[in-house]
Amino acid sequence: MTDNQENPDAEDAAPSGRATLPLRPPCERLSCHKSSVCSRSYFVVVMVFFHVYIINVIALLFYVHYSSGQEDASRSRDAPGSSQQRPESRRPPSKPEFLRDVSLTRVEGIRVGHVQRVSLVPGKVHEMRTLSLKPLLFEIPGFLSEDECRVVMQLAQLKGLMESQLMVQDGHEELTKELNLSPEEIFNLLDINQDGQLQLHEILTHSRVRDGIWLTPENLREIYAGLKADKDDNGMLSLEEFRLLSTDAFQRKGAHQVLQDIKTRVTRLTRLPPTLVDLSEPLQVVRYEEGGHYHAHHDSGPVYPETACTHTRLAANTSTPFETSCRYITVLFYLNSVEGGGETAFPVADNRTYDEVSLIQNDVDLLDTRRNCDKSNLRVTPTKGTAVFWYNYLSDGRGWVGEQDEYALHGGCVVTQGTKWIANKWINIDPDYQRQARYQQLVSQQPEDEDDEGLTLNPGIQSTDIHQDL
Repeated sequence: MTDNQENPDAEDAAPSGRATLPLRPPCERLSCHKSSVCSRSYFVVVMVFFHVYIINVIALLFYVHYSSGQEDASRSRDAPGSSQQRPESRRPPSKPEFLRDVSLTRVEGIRVGHVQRVSLVPGKVHEMRTLSLKPLLFEIPGFLSEDECRVVMQLAQLKGLMESQLMVQDGHEELTKELNLSPEEIFNLLDINQDGQLQLHEILTHSRVRDGIWLTPENLREIYAGLKADKDDNGMLSLEEFRLLSTDAFQRKGAHQVLQDIKTRVTRLTRLPPTLVDLSEPLQVVRYEEGGHYHAHHDSGPVYPETACTHTRLAANTSTPFETSCRYITVLFYLNSVEGGGETAFPVADNRTYDEVSLIQNDVDLLDTRRNCDKSNLRVTPTKGTAVFWYNYLSDGRGWVGEQDEYALHGGCVVTQGTKWIANKWINIDPDYQRQARYQQLVSQQPEDEDDEGLTLNPGIQSTDIHQDL
């Protein structure tokens, strides 16, 4: 049956009758062709991948070898006594690097309204209340006693620490009349150690005349001799001798233990190293008359690479086109209770966001505390003895000063009745740790007995003694 079916096909394939070889079926031929092609393609792909792999391995070996060679060369250059040191490494570094061994403690606010109990003076506990978290702002009632407030105001007028820069020019009588201070009270304020004698260093400690000029011991001896005040010529003044000494002989003078106590209390409140507080700006006292106000502002500005802090500018060893005060913390004291107005306003405290454009909307300028103080998010009523303090900078997350806290915008509302007395204590810290460390090193190199040999005010290097009683 099968033979009968195949013969016609054979005849069709060879009609001439010649003998031919049997042909394989087309399917078999095609199958063999496909298998060969697939095998060659697969081989080519495998070989390509294999060569790529080999090339990658060789490249990796070259990279490792090159990197090891560079590291060895670097080690040999850095090794002591190496003869192949680069010229740069033989030059001493221009700025010594300081290890960061100081971490700034920040008081936690927890939440608005949270009250913490803090020990600032022996035998007494103060309550510290959180007023806002942006900025981190606290209020401490009773920080100063009534007597301390009175002394600070009197010292401000006596020493010219006020913003008005009161200068005593018409003699002891007018000073006594204006301040309502007797010679005994003035003598007591100047007598720091309360031993009943005014030593040269007590008067010299802060006897600045004006424009950064300070009196030297020789200056004072000349004053004593000219006025014949020092009768026993022992270099000290008793109360009787002091009465003979005209007050306008040195216009800004003296200090009081109260200021030392306040500085110590601020150190405990902020939990900062005492050195940072000692080297910061002196206490500033300001008096606002009726109608007085201060538009909203920041106590310190942002610090950019081209910006230097005022207190460390000499330690920067570079010239910069811009300076800012770098006031890490502001501590504000209310020296009296204001009869009307005079609140401290924080226009954007605890806002969700901060945008300078939004400070002026619908003809309302939040920076204008004369007109729009009532529109601020937070206002603190001035109460005698109360202190408020806030951070002007955020933390950098590593225990040092970070970026400026823009929410620390604040100002003084209009005094509508009476007068307003406040004092500011700023704590200056450079966000650049290296600059701050170099500054402190420079200060530590100053002679400790500088006051005994004559004191001049260097605007770039201010010793602890210069600041501690201002």
